Amino acid sequence: MNIHPLHPAPELTDSGRWHIHEKELGRAIRIMTAVLNRVLESQGSGWASRQAECLQKSYASLKRDGSRSRLRKIRELIDTMNPGELSQLIRVFNLYFSLLNIVEESVSLQQRREHGEHDSSPLPGSFHDTFRQLKNQGIQADQLRQVFSGLLYQPVMTAHPTEAKRRIIKSILRNIFLSQEQILRAGHRTAERKKALARMQQQVQVLWQTDEVRAKSMGVEDEIDTGLYFFTLSLFDAITRTYRHMDQALHDVYGQDGIQELVLPSFIRFGSWIGGDRDGNPNVTAGTTEQALLMQAQTVFQEYIRRIDALRSQLCHSTGLASFSDDFVQRLEQDRQQFALEPDLNLAEMQFIQEPYRHKLYLMRYRLERTLRKVLAGRKKHISCHDQLAYPSAGSFHADLASIQQSLTEHGDGEIAGGELLDLMRLVESFGFHLMQLDIRQESSRHSAAIAELLNTSLGIDYLAMDEQERLETLARLLSLPEAFSLDTSRVSSSTREVMQVFDVIAAMRGMLGSECFGQYVISMTHQASHVLEVLVLAKQSGLLGHLGGRWFCHIQVSPLFETIDDLHRMDEVLASLFAQKVYIDLVRASGNTQEIMLGYSDSSKDGGIMASAWELYKAQQMIVKQTRANGLESRIFHGRGGTIGRGGGPTHEAILAQPPDTVQGRIKFTEQGEVLFYRYNNMETAVYELTMGITGLIKTSLGLVRPTPQPDERYLAVMAELAAIGEKHYRYLTEKTPGFMDYFYQSTPLREISRMNIGSRPSHRNQSDRSKKSVRAIAWIFSWAQSRQTFPAWYGIGSSLAEWVGSDPERLALLREMYANWPFFRNLLSNAQMALRKTDIAIAREYAGLCDDHAMAEHIWSMIAQEYHTCVEWVLRIACTERLLEDHQVLDYSMAWRDNFIGPLNYIQTALLKKLRASETAGADDNAWDKPILRSINAIAAGMRNTG
Repeated sequence: MNIHPLHPAPELTDSGRWHIHEKELGRAIRIMTAVLNRVLESQGSGWASRQAECLQKSYASLKRDGSRSRLRKIRELIDTMNPGELSQLIRVFNLYFSLLNIVEESVSLQQRREHGEHDSSPLPGSFHDTFRQLKNQGIQADQLRQVFSGLLYQPVMTAHPTEAKRRIIKSILRNIFLSQEQILRAGHRTAERKKALARMQQQVQVLWQTDEVRAKSMGVEDEIDTGLYFFTLSLFDAITRTYRHMDQALHDVYGQDGIQELVLPSFIRFGSWIGGDRDGNPNVTAGTTEQALLMQAQTVFQEYIRRIDALRSQLCHSTGLASFSDDFVQRLEQDRQQFALEPDLNLAEMQFIQEPYRHKLYLMRYRLERTLRKVLAGRKKHISCHDQLAYPSAGSFHADLASIQQSLTEHGDGEIAGGELLDLMRLVESFGFHLMQLDIRQESSRHSAAIAELLNTSLGIDYLAMDEQERLETLARLLSLPEAFSLDTSRVSSSTREVMQVFDVIAAMRGMLGSECFGQYVISMTHQASHVLEVLVLAKQSGLLGHLGGRWFCHIQVSPLFETIDDLHRMDEVLASLFAQKVYIDLVRASGNTQEIMLGYSDSSKDGGIMASAWELYKAQQMIVKQTRANGLESRIFHGRGGTIGRGGGPTHEAILAQPPDTVQGRIKFTEQGEVLFYRYNNMETAVYELTMGITGLIKTSLGLVRPTPQPDERYLAVMAELAAIGEKHYRYLTEKTPGFMDYFYQSTPLREISRMNIGSRPSHRNQSDRSKKSVRAIAWIFSWAQSRQTFPAWYGIGSSLAEWVGSDPERLALLREMYANWPFFRNLLSNAQMALRKTDIAIAREYAGLCDDHAMAEHIWSMIAQEYHTCVEWVLRIACTERLLEDHQVLDYSMAWRDNFIGPLNYIQTALLKKLRASETAGADDNAWDKPILRSINAIAAGMRNTG
């Protein structure tokens, strides 16, 4: 397969970030393509490679001249192939995209390494670069200490079905990446390079022979396992390296004297929804929640044991040749006495008696194993099994490690103490015995129904007949009653029992794994304050809150989730009503005095369009901070972002910087999912880079903790309010008032086919019988539009709002350009729109529109989308003062230029397949031969666009 770019690749320049030169990337792509061609020829599939090249050449010509004859040739070539041949052809494209992604990542990593080696020009966004900026701005070490004291960086893994790759495919791709790294490092060393190339060819051959389409649907356990995969693969090492890099940068920039009293806290935490998110997913039960935590515990215990074993081979200091602190000696002696009667440890007493650190570590390892066994045994009885030799908590394990560190430091081994031992201590501080804080999510109506049934069976009260104020008074009264009073749960339905079992699991697992194993209880579709109090009343039945010694205790934190535009509009009223409940304020203070509130980027964008969503979310964050401060509470905002622009995605560093001033306050929590997890965390160095970029963005945005923060110009806010209203009007007109729009959605996109891909345990609709926009999940919504190259949820309404607001007034255009230059929020909004617009192809979108039964309706809706696309491109470029999309992001533009050549033919293949598949289904075919090729095409396009939902 030869490569024919759509236009000459641009000469890349440094636009304030690292860059990839055409020569380096092009050479690497050609090497990888040659390997692919050799594999295809050896496997008897050279014809597929040649057909792919033919299609790619025809498509490149079509893009240049728009000839109808070339389009006809593409269609005719596709129509001559049977399902098996098309499957082979699609797999060639898919394999190419997978290998291209590897090449790009590998080359970019190499450039980051080279760029970061020179202190005179550290990588933009790196710790060195960030701390130098802060120092030049006059930020002192004691101010940094204040910022660090409350830092929290918490990505939250979700199980949303947006990852189209099977796990075995990821593993093979990982091996190919490692071979590519060896080729780059080998340079011109012939023998080493030949070995790496041969190894890569073997791995690509295995990849070609491995089916990329799942044969069966993923279960929740598969999703849990997939999330855990990234920790052993990269994250354990990436997190420790990130701390090391940050600590080293602090010393390099501020000097030893400036930071001698500054201790860098372990502020990285990971959260998870996998096994806890039951919103609309019947496959997530109380049992799967428990299973998720136990699988997490096993993963982190295994890592601790592995690192303890490594330390035992290093800390072999001998009695008489080394000195040890009194605290360490005392702890070791206590352990020896406690373990004296353990027959399995007698040998250890003899073997390590002269090497105190090794002996201590051996005993610590034994205690970790006992602790894990205790946790697993306790699962059967839902109780915390007593084992005197097990660690009672992660804190006690950490105390043993700290004792060794102190002993080493006091006796001249500070550098050793700051190595792998400190890494392990960092991990324990970050992960405890639970690894990730598991959030629970459930839809509000499930709690309302459970409360209604409990009150009816226990007290004869008709809860559903009450208005909001009556509900609040009733719930507050129930919360204030003595613990001895509880609602009768013996006669409730299985649905209510299922809701309540989750609270029992929370109580039990907190006792087994520690108080931090659970994060928040997230309530989706929070429409009123009573929805929050309902959860607390249910939690009280499991003993998670109440009075003890005359004081409140509360072991559960509730996070209301506001998702739609209407929810965001009413959030101020809902929170005011909630905070007016004294019992609620008392419970928040008892649980740490922090109110977390989750904002849904995906559903708000699907509901009202990207302009209204972005603006309402901006205002919501300001309002949250104002409301919580007024009630004496701290606030934490949980950003429910997706992988794509239409779901709040985009570069993390820029996204954090674009948040409203003084709303981050040192704490950022956001969802990570699907392909985002793979692309960010599948390789250790990439994971370090992503963590670094996010953390430096967090630090920069949190400087309001130590100095006044510049506020956006009031004119900007007023203009944005007007733009958002105009944008929402145009978006709603298309999606809600245009006749036939939902038919267009279902027929012009592969939504139905995507739902058969087995990429997750969650349904594509909240209500499977409801085909409305409200019922369709945001992930399926975005995924489908992206496959058909329409991608309009990420930009529709932006162009019309800009054009309508400016009109012919040059002063208004000048003001928008000023906003773009000076306001990070507005710049980030339009920059993200450029990325989405660059992935849109209106000509290809018309092919998908041709799938609709009503051609007149489809042509009308497609023309609306096309018109808005051209308007949006025109006005974004006018405001950014550039001549083409992504002119300021040439690396990304260069990557997309390579991909366009191959995604386009795939789109034409997919539209042809959809026609054949749907015609066959209409004819009543039982075994549809077109089904598998369709699924392959969805996989391939997702790989090419590097995002799904």
